Amino acid sequence: MQRRTSWQDGVQGTNCPILPGQNWTYAFQAKDQIGSFFYYPSLLLQRLAGGYGGIRVLNRDVIAVPFAPPTDDFTLLISDFYNRNHRDLRTSLDAGVLLGQPDGVVVNGRGPYQTVFTVQPGATYRFRISNVGMQMTLNFRIQNHRMLLVETEGSYTLQEYYETLDIHVGQSYSVLVTADQSPASFHIVASSRFTDPVITGIAFLQYANSATAPSTSGPLPDGPSPMDYNYSLNQAKSIRWNLTAGAARPNPQGSFHYGTINVSRTIQLQSTAPIIGGKQRFAVNNVSFIYPDTPLKLADYFQLNDVFTLGGIPDSPAVVSPPRYGTPVIDAINKAFIQIIFQNTENVIQTWHVDGYAFFVVGMDSGVWDSTQQSTYNLNDAVARSTTQVQVYPYSWTAVLMELDNVGMWNMRCEDGVRRYLGQELYMRVRDLDDPAQSQDPMPANELLCAACRTGSYSCEPPIEYIANKNTLLDPMQSILCTPLIFLLLMDFVGHS
Repeated sequence: MQRRTSWQDGVQGTNCPILPGQNWTYAFQAKDQIGSFFYYPSLLLQRLAGGYGGIRVLNRDVIAVPFAPPTDDFTLLISDFYNRNHRDLRTSLDAGVLLGQPDGVVVNGRGPYQTVFTVQPGATYRFRISNVGMQMTLNFRIQNHRMLLVETEGSYTLQEYYETLDIHVGQSYSVLVTADQSPASFHIVASSRFTDPVITGIAFLQYANSATAPSTSGPLPDGPSPMDYNYSLNQAKSIRWNLTAGAARPNPQGSFHYGTINVSRTIQLQSTAPIIGGKQRFAVNNVSFIYPDTPLKLADYFQLNDVFTLGGIPDSPAVVSPPRYGTPVIDAINKAFIQIIFQNTENVIQTWHVDGYAFFVVGMDSGVWDSTQQSTYNLNDAVARSTTQVQVYPYSWTAVLMELDNVGMWNMRCEDGVRRYLGQELYMRVRDLDDPAQSQDPMPANELLCAACRTGSYSCEPPIEYIANKNTLLDPMQSILCTPLIFLLLMDFVGHS
């Protein structure tokens, strides 16, 4: 969704906080994007306080959807939950003390048996399911009902039925569910994976003509064995791109032949869990990220020194260095076609997110990645996950291919909220060598300034290549197909700790 507008990405590296009692209008164009997404505050663990919601980006009328219109469209947000408030949890992490297993699972912010979806017999419904939680992979299932997977994070998928779906932190899926059972009340379950004990969130699928009211009694539908990683890995590999369907554009998704493009750069990102200064941290290629006071986007635009380190992280973990703090930014060139390897050397599952981009998840397997693994890649119909996550299983790797076609300063992060809070993230600056002023939108007229750009420590004037745009700063209310539903996305709730 962030085409040419990393000014409005809503993370600490691109935007100044919205102070208490203030507001900020977020404007962007939902271009070349459809599908199911969600928003949440990106600072201070406020996500744990329930500040999240769903986003739907619909096809234009002229582009066919590859399934019949459903009777209704439900957003279903599943999340792990802690009894302690987010401030107490933040205090623990600041002291280097991990949070342990969450206390429960909620569905649309509610506890067990408190959410009901009412359906008509024989009708088909679209469920947009997102794992908006902090740490846990959740397995989703509906008692006695199959789910037809049709879309994930902006891509239409090959339509396959699933009895259960593993949904990792940050991931979103669309499924079609037909009310084809005898009228009754059925359990909807989201249960934790790879944990002991298993914790469960429960909602109801209620047939409108059922004489039976929703009941907390009765057995729940079975899920996969809690520690069965192979089930999850094989399911992830089974999800493929629908090559014949259009999405945001009329031409079929498969008309972009990503597998025939030469890779110009390989970046290997390996997660680690070092102790630095006597405290637990998390890192990428042994660099644990810390934020400066001035957002990286502003520092880059105004050419401020000593805010971040360009090239501050090696392209390979083979470059050995002791664990350290840093503010690394990968320097990348617009129109390059790159390969990123996410290497997991730990006994935990992880998901990763790259803002501003879709990428093709072409391979994943156990062990340590090397170049011979490229022969196993899916270069035909790997799903393109749009600005979303890849899952990296314990002691495993995941490979993605990505065309750098969106200039800006973009966040790359582990979606595990604890690991991200303690340093497992970085940024990538994508720049255009030919026309830097025209390759992205100008700075918005309502851009917030802070830290070095507010105290007068620097002269925050645009560099010479941007002067031509100085009088054409983006009007935040300019009509560019902005969707009012999404204006909250940059609020970030950062003004309320």
